[in-house]
Amino acid sequence: MLDYNKPEYLPSSEELPCSDDTPVDNELQNLIPNLLKAILALIWQDRWDWFFGVDMGIYDRTGQIRRTPIIPDGFLSIGVPRRKNDPKGRLSYVLLEENNVSPTLVLEVVSQTYGGEYDKKMAAYIQLGVLYYVTYNPDYYQRDKHEPFEVYRLEKGKYVRQLGEPAWIPEIGLGIGRGQGIHEGWQREWLYWFDQQGNRFLTPEELAQQESIRAEQERQQRELVEQLLQRYRERFGELPE
Repeated sequence: MLDYNKPEYLPSSEELPCSDDTPVDNELQNLIPNLLKAILALIWQDRWDWFFGVDMGIYDRTGQIRRTPIIPDGFLSIGVPRRKNDPKGRLSYVLLEENNVSPTLVLEVVSQTYGGEYDKKMAAYIQLGVLYYVTYNPDYYQRDKHEPFEVYRLEKGKYVRQLGEPAWIPEIGLGIGRGQGIHEGWQREWLYWFDQQGNRFLTPEELAQQESIRAEQERQQRELVEQLLQRYRERFGELPE
């Protein structure tokens, strides 16, 4: 008989859990990454080589075998299709189904229930080969003995803290950092994308508001012109052709 090793069965994304069913501690864990995703959809609206996942399971080979994903609050992958040829889209992010492309950036919003963001998860993202690891911890940073906002880059198998804010990420051509703003009617500090000069990109809400203001200004200008024309007609008659 021939002696061979039977290939190890790896379940597909259709068979794998898309999450661990653990609820988020607070709505910011969804609102913050979803805002970053929405801004990115404006900045890169003509690009189709990226994917931003929110609260979605990531599986490497070990995770597939054990059916245990790691689930960041948000992650960005470059060099993968923005949309899968599947009406359901991605159920989870399985590296073997993504040509082994690891996320370029992962975001964790630290909550009241500590989730290992500075040790266990950090080690897991190193193993996955995630190039940039971002932690946002505005409320519990003193408890965790860290800064409210930190960005790490993977260098020689270790995460090295990147100084400066916004933190420039040349691999994606964007910076990431904090700023005050209004999102869904909530005035507070949010995370935003920035250009290389440190200018913050507008959110969809801000862009819509800007367009509304511009349209109103144009309407007022048209009304003013019409009023001036009407006064001219009343005084001098119709304008000569």
